[in-house]
Amino acid sequence: MELIRSGSLGPDGRLPTERDLCEQLLVGRRAVRLALESLEAEGLIWRRQGKGTFAGQQPDPTGVLAAAIVGETTPLEVMEARLSVEPALAALCAERATPVHIERMRHLVRRTFEATDPDSAELWDGALHRLIAQAAGNRPLMTMFSLLDEVRGSETWRDLRSKVRSLETQKVTIKQHSAIVDAIEAGKPDAAAAAMRAHLTTLMDNLRRSVADRVDNGAV
Repeated sequence: MELIRSGSLGPDGRLPTERDLCEQLLVGRRAVRLALESLEAEGLIWRRQGKGTFAGQQPDPTGVLAAAIVGETTPLEVMEARLSVEPALAALCAERATPVHIERMRHLVRRTFEATDPDSAELWDGALHRLIAQAAGNRPLMTMFSLLDEVRGSETWRDLRSKVRSLETQKVTIKQHSAIVDAIEAGKPDAAAAAMRAHLTTLMDNLRRSVADRVDNGAV
């Protein structure tokens, strides 16, 4: 993590090899692999077979399309789309997730619980949703998820989320995330979809209230 923050990587963001990391950090290869798996699950690094490991998130061609539509859509429209896509991904994830996926999901739920600042909580939250989408193993649905995820990364979205986030909403989110992962681990697609739908509906209701408050206060 410190290596990534320090900016002492190559111009393309490539990390040293596992062997080099072992030598630099004076730890065994197993410790390095576990650390890399954790960082990958958290969306801080990505891997390309035969090329290496890179800091940040994998370049996504949907980013261009997301940039084109971000100013032409609304947060509530995006939430409507998420309600159509993410419950289906959660259901597929319940059928296909491996024990390693489940372990990473639990880790991300814990990291959200332990987060001491809003940005960190947002990081772990987004990483969990991305991992569920990836573990679903459906490329068309993953592409739709990636597009929505790119839109949610815009400044407008970040500002809106910061206004609806509170200690109370964070507690609800953690509880709902745990319910989603419980259903996925139990291999219950319908329950996983229902838990994801309940979670997204809560988020949508919070957004509606926030937008209404901004209208009442003359902010929009």
